[in-house]
Amino acid sequence: MSSDIKKHTFSITTPLYYVNDLPHIGSAYPTIAADAMARFQRLQGKSVLFVTGSDEHGQKIERTAEGLGRSPQEHCDLVVEGFKSLWDKLNIRYDRFIRTTDERHAAIVNEFFQRVWDNGDIYLSQQQGWYCVACEEFKEERELLDDHYCAIHPNKQAEWRDEENYFFRLSNYQQKLEQLYQDHPNFILPTTRRNEVLGFVGQGLRDFSISRINLDWGFPVPINHKHTLYVWFDALLGYITALLDPDSDPTLDNALSQWWPIDIHLIGKDILRFHAVYWPAMLMSAGLSLPDRVFGHGFLVRDGLKIGKSTGNAIDPVPLVDRYGADAVRYYFLKEIEFGRDGVFDEVRFVNILNADLANDLGNLLNRTLKMAQRYCGGSVPNISGEEVPTDNFLKLGGVELGDRAASFYNALAFSSACEAILTLVRMGNKYIDEQAPWTLYKQGKQADVEQVLYSVLESVRLAAYLLSPIIPTISTQIYQQLGYSADFSDTRLLDVSTTFSSHQTWGILPARQILGEPHPVFQKLELPGEGSP
Repeated sequence: MSSDIKKHTFSITTPLYYVNDLPHIGSAYPTIAADAMARFQRLQGKSVLFVTGSDEHGQKIERTAEGLGRSPQEHCDLVVEGFKSLWDKLNIRYDRFIRTTDERHAAIVNEFFQRVWDNGDIYLSQQQGWYCVACEEFKEERELLDDHYCAIHPNKQAEWRDEENYFFRLSNYQQKLEQLYQDHPNFILPTTRRNEVLGFVGQGLRDFSISRINLDWGFPVPINHKHTLYVWFDALLGYITALLDPDSDPTLDNALSQWWPIDIHLIGKDILRFHAVYWPAMLMSAGLSLPDRVFGHGFLVRDGLKIGKSTGNAIDPVPLVDRYGADAVRYYFLKEIEFGRDGVFDEVRFVNILNADLANDLGNLLNRTLKMAQRYCGGSVPNISGEEVPTDNFLKLGGVELGDRAASFYNALAFSSACEAILTLVRMGNKYIDEQAPWTLYKQGKQADVEQVLYSVLESVRLAAYLLSPIIPTISTQIYQQLGYSADFSDTRLLDVSTTFSSHQTWGILPARQILGEPHPVFQKLELPGEGSP
């Protein structure tokens, strides 16, 4: 892809989720973040491809399905529907959902394997070591706990394996990877993740096995059908298969023609090595360009342990969304947890944060100001333009640079910082309206002053809603509609390569005398289960 075209496109991927079980909040977390980032890039006028999907091969799925009395394919089909249903419930608007059991994916995997084979980077040898089925990965002794329990899955004991495998010559790429990390310091983010990879690679890279024997659930190795391709070799290539247009032939050239290289691979820190070490080395071997960025987010933690099915502390996001709504869940996890660090979910704090930020600060400010505009300005935006508001106006000073600041935070995946900067303007709006007391100004016959105050507040709420729309699209849509717009931030098709909204990142664009909608609360105060009952 030419650099000119690439400037106007943006591609982002979540992990391809392993479908041994239904999704929990740990799977929802990075998907919400990827969706917010994709929505933000659409607001910037870019053509966006947001990829998610399912990783469906490997021994763990084979064993899980067998234990449930299902075929692996039946099991995968059921769990994939659970993922898709949850993404719909969370207002996730992905563009492609790739399944690694797709026949078109098999063609991409075979072609890629052949390129690496022809380059001399695959050979047959013997593999001995401790294997964690839950990770689908061989572990070194230093990576395991006492009695060979896995550090990531501490209730799962690794199994000793001694078998013939095909290997990828990862050791050939030691210097090339170190040069990559040096030349492109932002290839791995945040810095803590980058340092982890530098430490791992600095110890010296070993070749890794890319096949398994005595395993039926997966793609056969093209040159030897007694072997099955290792699930990670297969799964990583799903990012490429997903780029195929629906009606194009499944070839690498077709898949890579428009959206490659990926701008951001968004992954959990537990699979960082596969994406930041194995994946670029594989791509180098096949002669392909590399992704721009790999971002390893932190874990969601409960009772001191990573939230997950294997540790028995998973949180089902479905009842959480049913109880509080999609926007509430999206906002809490992106605002309250610094993306890249571990974070704790606490339901009491969840309710308190949502009530303070969205019900009290944002929702109440809009509602009270709209009611005053109905009373003092005939139900229209005050007859004043943003340019007419003095440059030293408290809210104008706070708003003129906010769009650029929020954009820089979004581009850095610093969602928490973006939310805090935006909410600062909202809180300034509440302080400003209390101090200026437009109800008193109106009684004093100072109509021009009333209109300046109300315009400044309404415009600040509009800007906040626009900048928060990647995170809370439904609430932002309601705010915009009450301000007289016909916008729908939930419909991403309206935002792709949008010219309509590209100017909305600037303070002062609310049209004078635009008819306002009827005021009503955009976010109802939340209650914990059991509260408010007789």
